[in-house]
Amino acid sequence: MTEQPKDFVGDRTSVELFAGGGGLAMAVHRAGFRPLLFNEFNTRACETLEASATKTLGDDGIIRTQDRKPTAPKPGEPAPLYPGDVQDLDLSALRGQVDVLAGGPPCQPFSAGGVAKGDEDKRNMFPAMFKAIREMQPKAVICENVRGLLRPSFKEYFDYIQRELQLPFVEREDSVRWQVHNAQLERLLAQRPANDRDDQRYHVVQVPVNAADYGVPQIRHRVVLVAFRADLDVDVDTFEKYVKTPRFSASALYRSMRDEDGEYWQRHSKVPEHVRERVRASLPKIIGEDDCAPWRTLRDAIQGFGTDTRLPELPPIDLAKLDRKSEQAARLGITDHIGWPAARIYKGHTPNELDRPAKTVKAGVHGVPGGESVMLLDERVHDSSVENGWRYEHRYMTVRETARVMTFPDEWQGAGPRGEKMRQLGNAVPVVLGEFFAKAVADALGNAGH
Repeated sequence: MTEQPKDFVGDRTSVELFAGGGGLAMAVHRAGFRPLLFNEFNTRACETLEASATKTLGDDGIIRTQDRKPTAPKPGEPAPLYPGDVQDLDLSALRGQVDVLAGGPPCQPFSAGGVAKGDEDKRNMFPAMFKAIREMQPKAVICENVRGLLRPSFKEYFDYIQRELQLPFVEREDSVRWQVHNAQLERLLAQRPANDRDDQRYHVVQVPVNAADYGVPQIRHRVVLVAFRADLDVDVDTFEKYVKTPRFSASALYRSMRDEDGEYWQRHSKVPEHVRERVRASLPKIIGEDDCAPWRTLRDAIQGFGTDTRLPELPPIDLAKLDRKSEQAARLGITDHIGWPAARIYKGHTPNELDRPAKTVKAGVHGVPGGESVMLLDERVHDSSVENGWRYEHRYMTVRETARVMTFPDEWQGAGPRGEKMRQLGNAVPVVLGEFFAKAVADALGNAGH
């Protein structure tokens, strides 16, 4: 992807649906887009957006509105936040004014952690996304969702989703089964040339991603759909090659750890030798070569490495005072960096390791089942029941540590109790991942003269 043309002058704009805790919204703003509208149904998430707006979404802020047909704010004015059902919105007043429509429609219908009803589930909000496209006709669309959409059982329906995104103006009537509509879209697409420059057609790129490959300190498998309006003549092939090229790799991380004085250990000079030995002993015997940067780890996130600006190291949590959360909060002076008691390790519930990317942060509607919110520490105690006589301590990750794993800035302020904040983070798009795609979209539009 070449750099954005230097003669580009303009006011890039965005609309964010299903904004949640603001991950993708922050990403799109950091890529240079001015928000025209936010929409989010959940009350606590709306409070989070408001609390964090001026620090993470620009200086103009957010203002709640009950206007179901919102108009675009002028530069310098706050962006409206509609705190209700996206299906109630009429976005036609924004037609022709939106560069990027971004959003992650609720993923529960397709998640392996949910009931996986797919298109039959009333929580499937893809139809609302297509309605928004018809009303606004944005230049580009960025849509993130769970990798469950790629499962064989959902393949036919996911193919249908992509065809709808290609031809969103061919609307499906409520009485028509999706299979019938899918067949209609297939016929229409077969009749049109690939280079068709219709302003009611979109060229779609599907990108399966592991967020760790894009600089996120977390193993997070998702699928990103990006669509460009066909009449804009965007070089979609170049865009697709760019966004599918790995930037970070496990092999590069292993190479940085392999030697006692490796780059990783130079960065983390305070790590005890027994931890270094344990990590080096677990490395693959054969490590590949590539031109990638090292995967970022949980330790990187906690100690503030791996962002554009080095963040302060988060102080340790006192394991003897996990029940005295308010006392810790006052002592540390860091929002949401508070210990939590009763973390457990057992079969199928294993903790995160500091010197690996974290496990996938999950929303955990019914509790997080795999130990994703537990972390293994550097501290150890004698334990004769363990093979080598040592047992490593563990604890729950704090909300702030989890936010860093999601590459949220420390200015982000989650609303509600711990469980609600963790839910917002688990449902979010990592900011670094979203920003990569949003910048790539901005470059692609700029290179096409838009």
